[in-house]
Amino acid sequence: MESTKQKQNKIFDTLKGLFGYKNVMQTPQIVKVVVSTGIGSITDKEKIKLIPECLAKITGQKASPRSAKKSIATFKLREGDIIGYSVTLRGERMYAFLDKLLNVAIPRTRDFKGINRSAVDEMGNLTIGVKEHTIFPETADEELRNVFGLSITLTTTAKTKEEAEKLFEELGIPFKKKEDK
Repeated sequence: MESTKQKQNKIFDTLKGLFGYKNVMQTPQIVKVVVSTGIGSITDKEKIKLIPECLAKITGQKASPRSAKKSIATFKLREGDIIGYSVTLRGERMYAFLDKLLNVAIPRTRDFKGINRSAVDEMGNLTIGVKEHTIFPETADEELRNVFGLSITLTTTAKTKEEAEKLFEELGIPFKKKEDK
């Protein structure tokens, strides 16, 4: 099976005819992958400790805490409180994570019909919401009672949404099929 990094190197040949690229450096590339999660309304300290540990297992990199920028009394939130965790992947770890996401985790998702094309924004980035972190093989079965969701954002150098969609299709991102009307 071809890895994501090998596919990235072959994309120029496919996209140069569509978008008129003259140089390999003009083709869009994935720059980074950001995996983030919020702790939500969890107040138990033990459960909060599990989240960065699970993110570290899934991504292979330590998660950094994200703190509240301002206090909101309604939510009993104080400035500086930890409200989530984030991991930014680049280089080899990024490609390894993408391979695992596309070839192992997404096929394990129940009732998966594809990713909406609307998940690609106008700046060429794709954001995928995962409801349960348990689709990744690193998570043990004993953690099933402490399930949390995460957001995976793929940041690209694409100039338009169309370029980004084509890039993601060539990389093997499973989009929903277009329905004829």
